[in-house]
Amino acid sequence: MFLSQRATQAEYCDRLDLPPAEAAANYLHLARFNRLVLVADPFQRLLVRWLGRQHVRQLSLLDLGAGDGWLGRRIAAWARRHGWDWRVTNLDHNLCALQLGDGHGKVVANVCALPFQDNSFDIVIASQMAHHLSEEQTVHHFREAWRVTRDAIFLSDAHRNTGALCVMWALLHLLRVTPHFFSDGLLSVRRGWRVGEWERLAQRAGIAAPRVWLYYGSRVMLQARKGQGRSGF
Repeated sequence: MFLSQRATQAEYCDRLDLPPAEAAANYLHLARFNRLVLVADPFQRLLVRWLGRQHVRQLSLLDLGAGDGWLGRRIAAWARRHGWDWRVTNLDHNLCALQLGDGHGKVVANVCALPFQDNSFDIVIASQMAHHLSEEQTVHHFREAWRVTRDAIFLSDAHRNTGALCVMWALLHLLRVTPHFFSDGLLSVRRGWRVGEWERLAQRAGIAAPRVWLYYGSRVMLQARKGQGRSGF
């Protein structure tokens, strides 16, 4: 069956030896795409609804696979407009990507071996990152995210299905991205995860009562809180 198996081909834009100008252009394309498909929305509206407004006035967040830090900047600015203080630490293994972003709170590290003590952050988030990993790496990523959060993890990634692939094709044509970015965009869906796959990997990672669900048919989401049972929105 089409897309029944994940693709394993590496994405061109993941290369660490890309010229800085090319890497910067890729992240500009990514920011345009992220704004168009409202990538930040779950990390704002849904996260607040889940945690409760009384628990989000002051948060420390760790964004895994943060790239140039676009998501962290976006949600921190949104929180400020609500009078809240969200402090985001951006972590990525690509130093060049992190240097493209402004501000502090940048850490170069592997998401499978986080350089933090247990319970170091209120919330650990990640967006469009886990599809870059193998199954075993994803288990380590989940386990590490769960280890360093005090309260919750809230993760999102591409959902592997034909509809999402067709929508991705159309949007990338609309945005007139470079050929490499276009190819990688389609590949990100083919490398994406399905709900049952993430449920199985979350259980292997030892995450307590994980909820894995599908967001508008295009993204698979994983949420879990320490010390609490399975919960939804």
